Amino acid sequence: MERLFSLLVFSFLLTAAVLGSNVWADQRTGGTGPAIAGQASVIDGDTIDIHGTRIRLFGIDAPEGRQICQDSVGRDYRCGQRAAQALSRKIARHTVSCTRRDTDRYGRVVAVCSAGGADLNGWMVSQGLAIAYRRYSKAYVANEEAADSARRGLWAGSFTRPEEWRHAKSVQVVDARKKSAPVSTAGCNIKGNISYRTGEKIYHVPGGKYYDATRINPAKGERWFCSEAEARAAGWRRSRQ
Repeated sequence: MERLFSLLVFSFLLTAAVLGSNVWADQRTGGTGPAIAGQASVIDGDTIDIHGTRIRLFGIDAPEGRQICQDSVGRDYRCGQRAAQALSRKIARHTVSCTRRDTDRYGRVVAVCSAGGADLNGWMVSQGLAIAYRRYSKAYVANEEAADSARRGLWAGSFTRPEEWRHAKSVQVVDARKKSAPVSTAGCNIKGNISYRTGEKIYHVPGGKYYDATRINPAKGERWFCSEAEARAAGWRRSRQ
């Protein structure tokens, strides 16, 4: 009987040790599930695919594929495309290993991924190719602050936060379906936008490249103008596109 009791105690302790080591491993990586590993295809700056599993990089937000940003001298460039290309070059032929953190509303695995010994999530933010997605995590805030201080990538010029850009696009889709134009004041349809990054005041006229994607937020000091002369007098400049 004493021997049986000893065996039961030993089995219990062994099981606890194994479970404990697994919990410790998950705490180190922040993981909540088994790793997913393999050759990855880049979908965009914060999404990859491994063997048919779509994976959203945890804690970061990269510009969308069609998103346009401005560089240090105000020239437009496809920041979403640049982010995706940089991620693809970083991964190259390395095996990518991802530790699951969650599943998003689109059914994608949300994970922390690494390749060639580098944390891809952190690397993207450190290079200024993506920003910390504070809405879901503050894990990469320090990486973003370092990129901002060094004026790398997005931080060298001006850009709209990807989440705000997506929202602006969805608002325009809704407006189009309702066949209604964005609301302005008494027919004054020139949009006075303020750059998130630089604070520069830029106005957009109907038919301009970014007119439809520009969203006016009066709480931020943005406004509508009735004429270009009025906009210039108030300190805004015309968009170069």
